[in-house]
Amino acid sequence: MAQQSPIQALQQQRLLLQMEYQTEKETYRQQTEAMGMGRKVKRGDAWFPVRIGRTYYNSINQLVIEIFRTQDQEIEHNFEFGKRVQFSSLRTNQSPGQTVSDKKEKAKVKSIAGPPSPIGKWHGESGIISLVDGDRMVISISEELVMAVQSAEGQVAVEMAFDETSYQTMFAALDRTIQAKNNRLAYLRDLFYSKQTVKRFSFDPIRFPWLNPTQERAVNEVLWAKDVEVIHGPPGTGKTTTLVEAIGETLMREPQVLVCAQSNMAVDWISEKLVDRGVNVLRIGNPTRVNDKMLGFTYERRFEAHPDYPQLWAIRRNIRELRKSRKGHDRDFHQKFDRLKSRATEIEIRINDELFAEARVIACTLIGSANRLLEGQKFGTLFIDEAAQALEAACWIPIRRVSRVILAGDHCQLPPTVKSIAALKAGLGKTLMERVVENKPECVTLLQVQYRMRDEIMRFSSDYFYDGKVETAPQIRNRGILDLDIPISWMDTSEIEVGADESSFQEQFVGESFGRVNKGEAELTLAVLQDYFTKIGRQRILDEQIDVGVISPYRAQVQWLRRLVRQRAFFKPYRHLVTVNTVDGFQGQERDIIIISMVRSNDDGQIGFLRDLRRMNVAITRAKMKLIILGNAETLCRHPFYRKLYDYIHGLQNIENH
Repeated sequence: MAQQSPIQALQQQRLLLQMEYQTEKETYRQQTEAMGMGRKVKRGDAWFPVRIGRTYYNSINQLVIEIFRTQDQEIEHNFEFGKRVQFSSLRTNQSPGQTVSDKKEKAKVKSIAGPPSPIGKWHGESGIISLVDGDRMVISISEELVMAVQSAEGQVAVEMAFDETSYQTMFAALDRTIQAKNNRLAYLRDLFYSKQTVKRFSFDPIRFPWLNPTQERAVNEVLWAKDVEVIHGPPGTGKTTTLVEAIGETLMREPQVLVCAQSNMAVDWISEKLVDRGVNVLRIGNPTRVNDKMLGFTYERRFEAHPDYPQLWAIRRNIRELRKSRKGHDRDFHQKFDRLKSRATEIEIRINDELFAEARVIACTLIGSANRLLEGQKFGTLFIDEAAQALEAACWIPIRRVSRVILAGDHCQLPPTVKSIAALKAGLGKTLMERVVENKPECVTLLQVQYRMRDEIMRFSSDYFYDGKVETAPQIRNRGILDLDIPISWMDTSEIEVGADESSFQEQFVGESFGRVNKGEAELTLAVLQDYFTKIGRQRILDEQIDVGVISPYRAQVQWLRRLVRQRAFFKPYRHLVTVNTVDGFQGQERDIIIISMVRSNDDGQIGFLRDLRRMNVAITRAKMKLIILGNAETLCRHPFYRKLYDYIHGLQNIENH
């Protein structure tokens, strides 16, 4: 088959992205029509009922409304900066403080409320989240919608709207890249899709005695690269440390760099590390972890702190008052209005120019790099962290602003999320980082020393995913919690006898989205953790703050486990030390102890998306000292990967026992 040209390959990407867009839009429409409000709340896609707070103009002159969640505060929600939301009202017979009961919540909300009535002139008029802080959300919104929300009858719900903007931004980026001619964007496009040799600077390597040899090499490779470089960071190998060092060194040679990542959380994480080094970071878009340190380097906070801001605020207030007091065809009105408007624009441009001139690093998500604030800005270098989790289309959004690209991530961990199975099979899940790794192996530096896990925990992942090249740093090779403890164990639920009054270890479907849950395995997971905690001893756990991650690949199981943890009196003193989440929720994190509930247990050996081994690589590499897997070996071990993992763990146990 003839090799596709870069343009043909990108045109195919666009078609696949179109398929994904249609799939997601259709899924959203079906869920919106079929799903009761109670179910949306449980999935974290809605807040209901909400309390309406104040409305005001924020520092960048957007009208915003404050919303407070009044119930179900323990449910983790999916609202974050930049996402679109819509309002609806539900007429209920409940008193405002009464909770929608857990067991019958879905039926009850439907019968009490009828279908939600959209608030706004037409269905789906929406606002955009400008801040989420715990149970408080600030949404930028039109004046008409504010009035409609404030005068709504019944209780108000806020729910996720379909995110049209991200897709339109990605389509525009692909179109621009496809059409590029005789410029840097066209050059990088053709380079990434071919075996063409990359250009490099040549100077002596710089020594970084505080880094290990592969980290030191990675930083030097970044400095030598004229076009592209990849830092491949397996779990625990200090990818962020290396990246921060590379950004610091690049800033010795360039006035300013652009730093992007797929998620807000990853942008926050790297921004925080740069701020700790004294780098002036300007964060475009709001952080997910809202603390003073993070807010301090956001564009909005810097804008408000500028000495000219009070003057600008006064002019804007005058403009609003002038609008309100306008009478008929007032000639003076237009003159005054135009004069104030141009004065405000002048101050705004000046503040903006100063903020951008001072900043050494501009940090935002990939989608956020399309922000109007960056219009016309050019940078020497773009650093993309978490590059293996981003759709290729998203990476092309910031690439148009730069001369060279540094990608950091690990294509053996979590892939991008793709909902359309057809688009996934046809290659939408293949990232730009994977493409560069494939076409330009000479541009890839693998970080080879990990500092997170005891050696036995890392060894399997190193052998299976990284050709055995990742080694454990000597100082943590044998660290553990208990003496003579086996660092990894697999509890096989197929070998456990079930009593008459106990839950069986069979998977079940729950809810309309067919989430999978294994209640017997969930009970056993907590029993195993309780037993291990008892061996360590309460005082030591609290003194040393020994923390635990309970992971399940299935969201329904995660919610079931969270409920059990809340119900058990034993875990009350330790609740701040126990996190229960999906694999995706643990990306980039680590815990002293990790317990994984695998859920799948059936006679056909069906394991669904557990076949995505990159997910499993993330799950088994979060543990520093102890990893416990619970799962039905008969079901799972029909897959060669799980058979290998099971045999590896049993091999370790046999060594320890002799």
